[in-house]
Amino acid sequence: MLFYSIAGMSILNMGTLCSHFSKGCKPRERWLLGTEHEKIGYHMTNQAPLAYDVIESLLLGMAVDGWQPVYEEAHVIALKKGMASVTLEPGGQLELSGEPLHTVFEIEAELLQHLNLVEHAAKPLGVNFLTVAFQPKWSRESIPWMPKSRYALMQKYMPQVGKHGLDMMLRTATTQVNLDYSSEQDMVKKMRISCCLQPLVTALYAASPFVDAKKTAWQSWRSRCWLDTDQARTGIPAMIFEDNFGFESYAQWALDAPMYFVMRDEQFIDCMGQSFRDFLEGKLPALMGEFPTMDDWELHLSTLFPDVRLKSYLEMRGADTGSQAWICSLPALWKGLLYDEENLQRLFQWVEDWTHAEVNALRHDAAKEAFHAEFRGQKLHQMCAFMLQLAQEGLHRLHLEEGHADESVFLQPLLDAVQSGQTQADVWLAATKTATGHDMNQLFSMAKHWK
Repeated sequence: MLFYSIAGMSILNMGTLCSHFSKGCKPRERWLLGTEHEKIGYHMTNQAPLAYDVIESLLLGMAVDGWQPVYEEAHVIALKKGMASVTLEPGGQLELSGEPLHTVFEIEAELLQHLNLVEHAAKPLGVNFLTVAFQPKWSRESIPWMPKSRYALMQKYMPQVGKHGLDMMLRTATTQVNLDYSSEQDMVKKMRISCCLQPLVTALYAASPFVDAKKTAWQSWRSRCWLDTDQARTGIPAMIFEDNFGFESYAQWALDAPMYFVMRDEQFIDCMGQSFRDFLEGKLPALMGEFPTMDDWELHLSTLFPDVRLKSYLEMRGADTGSQAWICSLPALWKGLLYDEENLQRLFQWVEDWTHAEVNALRHDAAKEAFHAEFRGQKLHQMCAFMLQLAQEGLHRLHLEEGHADESVFLQPLLDAVQSGQTQADVWLAATKTATGHDMNQLFSMAKHWK
């Protein structure tokens, strides 16, 4: 294996570390959208979580139409087709990472094809999927771990750095959207705006009010878990609010985040809590005398989980998952907000004086109270309505500019939620309410609407 070193020194420096971000700069005409979503499976007979053998059968049943199994040792752990993949989260959540696409209409078509494939493979197994963002019934201890070696390492480390890291791994499901940027300056604007708006998105998409078959005080327990999951690599880093924020300051933050592991000869090597800065100097305890490659740097970046993650694109990570309509609404929302130049400038002016402390506090309040949380004396319900108005206007302008159909139709579930004042969490709470509490059987029976 070739390592990046010259005369015992690493040739990775701040310039090469930042090149991973700068290579993502693309002219506007090449901007795409990528959407990822997770879903929690269960046995229809008893609502129990899925063990790996069932998940493996599901994946093999989906290995058609060009989808190829990916193995770790003897275990099927993923499917690949082109730039798309279907992977396993630690608790068996199934994740589709879609192709980078031009329009939300293409994303919808890709998603429908995937859901039909899942349904075809799941039906003979007696398996179905929920559209809530946190396993509502079963305890953490009841969830089987998937046989991926990186998860075994994280399983030991997570309890050392937060109370809810294992819950995050085993019991949550999210929808994420990936967006492009044209330059470092464009990235800075989009990062600042999206970090500020992430709590509004958390409120708008809140869909996880249950834990262990009981109602919680939180609209998004998924987001609550992230508030106490390894704070050295999660949340909203303070440097995003500094005047000199850019590729280098994100790289410096990433260097200070403790490592998880490196890969050598297709095996993960435990580096939990060790320093990538030491690695640059050949002083990593797990690999003393060796120096990192760009692959090592990219793997390390993939183990960081801020609300907006920078790679060679931007990942929006603040939303609970939902049904097909809710999944498709998220790329439409972010495209309308950040790919329309008029909105980009208007939103940057709107959030320019928001402070890191304010936004960080809002992360907590949005997860707990959703529309009822307040920011500077204004309800998030009103702020979400304004955000949606901008997204609608932005998508309409893009429709006229790009010549495709108007993607604002995908915002309908969000518009309905704002008009009614009811989040997905509110809908689930009302649908399951009984005289003595909440009936999880009713929640599972409603899962037939997951498509």
